[in-house]
Amino acid sequence: MRVAVDQDKCVSSGQCVLNAMEVFDQRDDDGVVELRNPEPGPEYAQQTRNAAAACPAMAIHIEE
Repeated sequence: MRVAVDQDKCVSSGQCVLNAMEVFDQRDDDGVVELRNPEPGPEYAQQTRNAAAACPAMAIHIEE
């Protein structure tokens, strides 16, 4: 699994972090998504998929 984020699309809702804090973080100054782990292991696969599905801006892209 490879994960990419589009920071220009991010609306800073924080759903990514709520679903997969091992994979995503938010910048302190504006809350925009930051990718902590672009290749999460299988133990984080479902959480990462949930985060992508919960993103209101569809700013998370997953390649399986």
